[in-house]
Amino acid sequence: MNLLPSLFSPFKIKSLELLNRAVMPPMGTNLGNTDGTVSGANLAYIKRRARGGAGLIITEITSVHPSGSAIPNELGAFHDQFIPGLGKIAGAVHAAGGKVALQLHHAGRESIYLLREKKAIAPSAIRSLVFGLTPREITREEIQEIITAFGTAARRGVEAGFDAVEVHGAHGYLLTQFLSTLSNKREDEYGGSLSNRSRFIIEVLQEVRKAVGPDFPISLRLSVEECIEGGYTFEDIRPILPSFVQAGADILHASLGTHGSPGGITSAPFEFQPGFNVWRAKKLKEEVGLPVIAVGRFTEPSLANEVIARGEADLVAFGRQFLADPDFLIKAREGRPEDTLKCIACNQGCIERLMLGEGKIRCAINPETGQEIIYPQAPAGVRRQVWVVGSGPGGLTAAYEAARLGHQVTLFEKETEMGGQLRLASKAPFKDQYGNWASWLIAQAKKKGVILRTDTEVTGDMISEGKPEVVILASGGEQIRPDIPGIDLPLVCDAWRVLGGEVAPGRHVVVIGGGLVGMETADYIGQRGAQVTLVEVLKRSPVLKITSHGYMLHKRLKEAKCRLLFNTSVKKIDDSSVTLLMEGGEEDLSPVDQVIIAVGLKPRNELKEILQAKKIRHFIIGDSLEPRRIIEATEEGARAAWNL
Repeated sequence: MNLLPSLFSPFKIKSLELLNRAVMPPMGTNLGNTDGTVSGANLAYIKRRARGGAGLIITEITSVHPSGSAIPNELGAFHDQFIPGLGKIAGAVHAAGGKVALQLHHAGRESIYLLREKKAIAPSAIRSLVFGLTPREITREEIQEIITAFGTAARRGVEAGFDAVEVHGAHGYLLTQFLSTLSNKREDEYGGSLSNRSRFIIEVLQEVRKAVGPDFPISLRLSVEECIEGGYTFEDIRPILPSFVQAGADILHASLGTHGSPGGITSAPFEFQPGFNVWRAKKLKEEVGLPVIAVGRFTEPSLANEVIARGEADLVAFGRQFLADPDFLIKAREGRPEDTLKCIACNQGCIERLMLGEGKIRCAINPETGQEIIYPQAPAGVRRQVWVVGSGPGGLTAAYEAARLGHQVTLFEKETEMGGQLRLASKAPFKDQYGNWASWLIAQAKKKGVILRTDTEVTGDMISEGKPEVVILASGGEQIRPDIPGIDLPLVCDAWRVLGGEVAPGRHVVVIGGGLVGMETADYIGQRGAQVTLVEVLKRSPVLKITSHGYMLHKRLKEAKCRLLFNTSVKKIDDSSVTLLMEGGEEDLSPVDQVIIAVGLKPRNELKEILQAKKIRHFIIGDSLEPRRIIEATEEGARAAWNL
């Protein structure tokens, strides 16, 4: 029985025949070799996703010209030397029964390393909204060179065995830069009017069509709207859309925004509902009559099935969901959606990691992603008795991974409820999926045979009696309580007690600490009517606005009229007031009926010395080692299990 008949129905356009309507869209991985060739890690990553059964996989950005790489090790298609490696990608997808398209890309000005080397080019010498540096204006001769490069790169895609190509005309890269008045101030035939500004995209499509022939499918990924002040809207570009079709586009991939758009809209955070962008795909489809790919935080195959059944799109792209759980389509086919690990849209491993220069792609909730080469598949050679202390993200991940590899695992949690800080984090606005993830981890650990013991604090005597072979310490961190006069007054409590529902929010509240917990607590109580002043000793917010969730948090706090005071400390707390030390002197806040402490955590690892004394092999992970993000906790938990 086909549970999702629309999603799992076949699709055909020209020579492209797909088994279903699910698409894995392009996602940068940083896994390529430094010379732009395909690495073993690239192949392992793509093979793992191809096994998941998507009808169409579109490769990550692949540079058509040396002047257009967004990152130093972006895959290349600007020389015949790249064909063998690209052919391996095509072959890997075909071996799994899928079809694959090569995405053709030029970054234009949106390349930090080319900007720093003063090699970045763009329609006009206007600074990047993302990186703040200014490119050089591209010459007319270079325009023709790059148009030709798109065509020759497409020809290489055909020779490498790809089933289609996609022209990347979205997200603020070179083609979008020509289309947008924000980045194109040219006075020649490639600037000025809409028809002139769209000329570059049209000529690229024409060149690609000439290179691949009449029956080879071409997809155009387009930001239907720029989603930025002064940027174009759907209505603005509506008149030119038929020209894209005439120039050679067979499929339109309906994305939105640029990397300079506020809130990281191109990789929308959890504040956005799954499928939030479908209406743009629907408008595009109605306007041009071509098959359209919808994209926008899809995690549920059932929702995609509805979108296709209603005729709003022909195909649906699941991006980050393929990172969180490459097998989610298989689980949907088999009628076990409860086993699917849903993307929580945290962006820590897939977007922020690359954006902040932290390395190659990862997934904060799936440690296999980006580590497919080293991810252990076979059971461990020696089965060990393993204790895991703590049931936060690191502890649960360690327990699951260890049990998956055949070890005998017992997990201890001193609280009544498992999940650690995930349970409390899920109380913050829009973060309920964090709690869902905790529940999924607990359920999967049980299925793998992990023994779960709550209301149990591990002691030295327990260790002596139980004699575990290995202990993984994931006991998390404990709240730092600053030394402030008045800190013990009844109006003072910590953030976790408020988020956990033990203490009701006050009316006039001071939050001490402007990190993520402090800001999310301010957001939580602000939405419940509190007047909030947030105090942080650092000169700038540690919650970066360039991250998607960070931007949304700052925006909501501003709208709620929350007062954010940086470079400020608390001198003392009284029964109904708080005295602040600021750059200009002191300020007394009154009335104040609640003070919430959120200044951070310190590691909780009391068992470390006991384990050392007893010479029991152990690992310390997550906040027990050093308070950090989810991604560090889960990766350390997984690696501890892999190294047992």
